Amino acid sequence: MQNRSRCGFGEAAARQKEGKDEMIISASRRTDIPACYGQWMIARLRAGEVLVPNPYNASRISRVALSPGNVDCIVFWTKNAAPMLPLLDELDALGYKYYFEYTVTGYGSALEPGLPEKERTVDTFLRLSERLGPEGVDWRFDPVLLTSSITPAWQLEHFGALCHALHGATRRCVFSFADPYPGIRPSIAPLEETQMRLLAKEFADIAGEYGLPLYTCAEAVELSEYGIRHAACIDSAKVERIAGYPIRVERDPGQRPACGCAASVDIGVYNTCPNGCTYCYATTRPALLRRARAVHAPDAPMLTGWPRGGEQITDRTGPSLRAEQTSLFDNL
Repeated sequence: MQNRSRCGFGEAAARQKEGKDEMIISASRRTDIPACYGQWMIARLRAGEVLVPNPYNASRISRVALSPGNVDCIVFWTKNAAPMLPLLDELDALGYKYYFEYTVTGYGSALEPGLPEKERTVDTFLRLSERLGPEGVDWRFDPVLLTSSITPAWQLEHFGALCHALHGATRRCVFSFADPYPGIRPSIAPLEETQMRLLAKEFADIAGEYGLPLYTCAEAVELSEYGIRHAACIDSAKVERIAGYPIRVERDPGQRPACGCAASVDIGVYNTCPNGCTYCYATTRPALLRRARAVHAPDAPMLTGWPRGGEQITDRTGPSLRAEQTSLFDNL
């Protein structure tokens, strides 16, 4: 039996009602919460807090307040939002502001064995956009990779078909090239800069036919000559528009140098996503994945169950992001 009493559930939420600490929640770069852990997410939002183990030291845990008054916006990262669709009514009723970073690549079961087929993924994307509007769903075409069967010509044809299907349902497309993370299949080799530029130019021409702006995610290569800009996937300007008030937030120092994302608090856990994508950097140890799935419970305070006892649990706090102006519309 897990010792649940030592976690102090509700304490952080009670303290945060003073409104001193606000933040952007990332849910999550580390795992696909909408696809695999939606019920757990809703339970944590109802509870008003979540426990997040330190990725490098599991004996240290952060308690993060999740009341609507403390959360400026939730950014959901997913490759399959279908399980989350029935939960959006409650998410809205609880009073949260949010948007989705939705990856649609359609590489098939060889590279993405746990994902629905491309047609179903596209349909879910369109349904989500119909619910939230194009501003609420960014399309990520990520990562761009080449293998013996995924050739540049295949990529261009495939990208064009997805632009045709999704261009009216999103405001932008964000892409990046595959990086050589440890554990990634050797047949997925990093692209040379010449290959990147050739593909990027063709992508820009195709996306331009659909009026779809292109951005790169955490890419040092400069592609502005093709009209491609650097993205901030966790975008402070987008958060302001969705939240309805201005915020002050710095760039996230914990991300790669080329990443433009605003600072956020990620509530996910590595090695917990069962989607099985062979290019994934976040789940690389099957034994840890099996262990995490075995201890997960929808009512647990952590994605990986309950603390075992003896962990150091501290409140995750920070300065308010909300600027003095209380609404984007105050000065109109």
